[in-house]
Amino acid sequence: MILRFPIALVLSLACLAAPASADYSAGEEAYYRGDYATAFRELTPLAESGDAFSEYLLGLMYAQGQGVLQDFKQAEYWLFLAAEQGHAQAQEFLGGMYANGEGVPVDFKEAERWYRSAAEQGEVKAQNNLGLMYATGQGVPVDFKEAVRWYRLAAEQGEAKAQFNLGVMYAQGQGVPQDFKEAMQWYYLAAMQGDADAQHNLGVMYAKGEGVRQDYVLAYMWFNLAAVQGEKAATDLLGSLARKMTPAQIEEAQKLAREWKPKGK
Repeated sequence: MILRFPIALVLSLACLAAPASADYSAGEEAYYRGDYATAFRELTPLAESGDAFSEYLLGLMYAQGQGVLQDFKQAEYWLFLAAEQGHAQAQEFLGGMYANGEGVPVDFKEAERWYRSAAEQGEVKAQNNLGLMYATGQGVPVDFKEAVRWYRLAAEQGEAKAQFNLGVMYAQGQGVPQDFKEAMQWYYLAAMQGDADAQHNLGVMYAKGEGVRQDYVLAYMWFNLAAVQGEKAATDLLGSLARKMTPAQIEEAQKLAREWKPKGK
């Protein structure tokens, strides 16, 4: 029974505070209610006049095929214009395009540049992704302490994937002294937001008694929650764990899983 450590690059769909523009407000409202035709009509002239917020949303629409044919080159064009004006979410999204080779060649150094610009403005997904780059040596030398620093900045703002990643660093003793209790705390915060990787790792730690008293019921509950989200490793572990449990324990664990709700829901 081992911990899994998938650490995904993630992209942001959030937007900065909107400029004081009636046309922009109409376009933004249309975008977030899914009326992409209206959003495209309202935002295009604003983007063409150099409004960074409109450039960002137009870039998202092209990147995700919302109201237009998906076109990563057009997405990169508009996101670049917004990013050059300091729009943090555009910088983070553009970093993801370079990291994943969407509309541009894969270029980790360019990804790192845009992630850093956004991260220094406090953009949590960019902070997490910059931490990932330091943890894996993509675009920068491997530096676990720097990875921890950026993960922590995002994790303390409530970013679930950063909380999971910071938990991994504590569990592995990378960039920080190994501390299973601290790992448990960060996994728990991410798991309570519904992060399946964190739920899986919590299950492993309860099953093994690492950082917490061994508890097969809670281990089964967390594996169950992760498995429902398609976490195959958790699904596989449910069967092996069940063989160590009584029917009453399994029933209790399943009841806990049914009653569980993500934080804030």
